[in-house]
Amino acid sequence: MPGPGDQHEVIEFLSDPASYGCDEPIERIDTHAAIIFLAGDRAYKLKRAIRLPYLDFSTVAKRRKVCESELTLNRRTAPDLYLEVRSIGRVSEGRYAFGKGRPVDWLVVMKRFPPECLLETMVRSGPLDSALTRQLARAIADFHGSAEVARGDGTRKIQDVIEGNRVSMAALPEGLLSKEKCNRLFYDSLAMAEPLAGLLNERSARGFMRHCHGDLHLGNICVWQGRATLFDCLEFDAHLATIDLLYDLAFLLMDMWHRGHHSEASLLFNRYCDLRGENDGLAVLPLFLSMRAAVRAHVEGTAATRLEPATARDAKIQVARGYLDAALALLERPTARLIAIGGLSGSGKSTLAASLAPLTGTPPGARWLRTDVLRKKLAGVEPEAHLPESAYTSATHEAVYRALLDEVRTTLAAGWPVIVDAVFDFPDTRKRIRSLADDLGIPFKGLWLEASRHILHERVRRRKGDASDAGPAVVDKQLQRDIGSLAGWARVDADCDAGQTLLHACAALGFSKSAPESR
Repeated sequence: MPGPGDQHEVIEFLSDPASYGCDEPIERIDTHAAIIFLAGDRAYKLKRAIRLPYLDFSTVAKRRKVCESELTLNRRTAPDLYLEVRSIGRVSEGRYAFGKGRPVDWLVVMKRFPPECLLETMVRSGPLDSALTRQLARAIADFHGSAEVARGDGTRKIQDVIEGNRVSMAALPEGLLSKEKCNRLFYDSLAMAEPLAGLLNERSARGFMRHCHGDLHLGNICVWQGRATLFDCLEFDAHLATIDLLYDLAFLLMDMWHRGHHSEASLLFNRYCDLRGENDGLAVLPLFLSMRAAVRAHVEGTAATRLEPATARDAKIQVARGYLDAALALLERPTARLIAIGGLSGSGKSTLAASLAPLTGTPPGARWLRTDVLRKKLAGVEPEAHLPESAYTSATHEAVYRALLDEVRTTLAAGWPVIVDAVFDFPDTRKRIRSLADDLGIPFKGLWLEASRHILHERVRRRKGDASDAGPAVVDKQLQRDIGSLAGWARVDADCDAGQTLLHACAALGFSKSAPESR
């Protein structure tokens, strides 16, 4: 009779179409800790009978418990996807059935979705749609806002993860990962964490440590019923999943950046920060990104040990080594700098800011702060919601710029680069943003975008789903205003397409489009 760690017969049962009463072949997906069987409109997830440094699925009882945890925790974000926990029982010698006989293993049963709905599949064919990326940021921000708050030593939590990564890497076969690089990553990570101890503990005390998703990468997000949906959270250890909110987000940001989707990572990062008011904690983000790459390095390394033939194993080892290299590179600290982009409505400020953000600083790029978004936030509405003309008064103008300066100051104080996107058509607002940088001793560069009246009109008419409410009438009012001297601001030709404007702006900033000076 098979023991609790022998799943050979259970896997044969789950691989047989007759077990599900169907004729179609059963599709199988293998991960380092589970096997998923796709049959009809259902997915059946079997936990592997394994024990690793960070998880233990070695007994039937432990697998049942972790399946029940998976069902409960994932219903926080994907209640329609997760259906039940089901037993596999032995009804006679060599015969098995669902929900009958003595349980010999347990499954999580889910609704099945097409593979093309998985974000990991989507990014292989091109960039994610910006609307979907913004929707995803909203889904994560809302989930983080409702996640259970925990208290604890934020520094100890991070040190435990760094140590756990070291142990998991050391458990891999000799030579799979460079021992020298693993050791350097371990000590450099601890060195970076040490001066962040106060901030980490403060964030914990302020409620930024919560029971999060814990495994938030592109392979665990799908589009379900038209919405970005988080699923397959870290279910086997509440301690590992109870983390800083930025550490939860960092997995997805790292995943997107590592795959080359820099603009999408930047948009997700900035949209999330807008929604959650996240600015003062950004000093911890490089460490968090590195730790997430380290997790992928040892997870991919573990997966490689299970693969045959040798060519598949070698390819997976190269993936693991790539993540280790990324973990070391991501420890680079950003350099605080302030770039202000001004110009009349329709001049292309936001398009340029979105393009410059991932090119400025370390991953995932500069914090992009926009007065149009801040105005909606102060009004208590979504960034793309329309505000009436009555919302645009001198009092609200001052309130918006005051909030902008506060956020810029907080973000720069965290050591993070900032791009500010505002009209800046009053000399006083340009003076205030420049003075803030001077007061902090931060490098400043102002860009003033110039475009002809018909181009400005055409662009504001074409806008859809944008945070700006400006139309042609607003443009004409701005054109009649004396904006004063632009001394100290670089004039940028924006009468051209977005790509040419970006090249002009990069030249004015002194770095190339692909390799900005701050990297």
